[in-house]
Amino acid sequence: MSGYHRGEVAAQERAGLTRRAESAGRAIRSDIPEVAADFLVRQPFLVVGGADERGRIWATQLTGEPGFLSVPAPDTLIIGALPSPYDPLAGPLSGAGTGGAAPARIGMIGIEPATRRRMRMNGRAVRHGDGLRVTLDQAVANCPKYIQVRRHRRIAPGEASGQRPAVTDGDALSPAQQETLRTADTFFVATASDRGDADASHRGGNPGFVQVLTPRLLRWPDYAGNGMFLTLGNLELNPVAGLLVPGWDTGASLHLTGFARTVWDGDAVARIPGAERLVEFEVTAVREIAAASPLRWSEPAFHRFNPPVAEGS
Repeated sequence: MSGYHRGEVAAQERAGLTRRAESAGRAIRSDIPEVAADFLVRQPFLVVGGADERGRIWATQLTGEPGFLSVPAPDTLIIGALPSPYDPLAGPLSGAGTGGAAPARIGMIGIEPATRRRMRMNGRAVRHGDGLRVTLDQAVANCPKYIQVRRHRRIAPGEASGQRPAVTDGDALSPAQQETLRTADTFFVATASDRGDADASHRGGNPGFVQVLTPRLLRWPDYAGNGMFLTLGNLELNPVAGLLVPGWDTGASLHLTGFARTVWDGDAVARIPGAERLVEFEVTAVREIAAASPLRWSEPAFHRFNPPVAEGS
């Protein structure tokens, strides 16, 4: 798969950024260049987005020691990890391509907060031992905008004693979960086209850039980017989406699934500093997993291009 699909083209045209998108589109590849392969091998986690058995889209993260990601061929990514049984994507990823099941179409981001580098990929995953083998459709390097600098450490087994991945499910955000989103400076969003081709993307800003309008409705600004509109292009064709909010200092993961829509114009956009559009997200299901990740991260150094947050956000 190369180039843009019709939803991405429609979003680019609506934003008046067709020429920028054409230029940026030259960076879309069907293989991973050597420099990107070296980058992926160093990473301790990978963000993955995809659909569950009910067609709901979720975003999650897979972790491992550096080297758990490898690129044995330019069009192939090996992921040496599977989701925990508590993960919303455990079933579709653990069973992908086995027992007559089709490969799982997934979107991925390898991201290194310490250097503000990221690599975005999508493809078809099948079970490969205790991990996944992904045949890539697209790979593209993204710019460093809105990534907060963080450095990680892996907790020792003794530090995790007494911790277990307790799971909380719901159909709306609890007060504590609402506060997590109000203070978030980073989250990840998974979407898919109407054909099911998945994507995973990063969103960042100063704390408060995510607005909690109600326990079931979120809104965030879409800031200036590369003009590809890979996320918003999918939403033009398919409103189903999923969010992952990492607990950087606790290892918790907050997963949301629901429906998203783009607000292209109007007074609401004008009131948000730096916003070129807004995205509204209706929550239909929530899963929070305590102690989901063995990684712990430092306090953030915010990106200098983060727009200010509107008062009252």
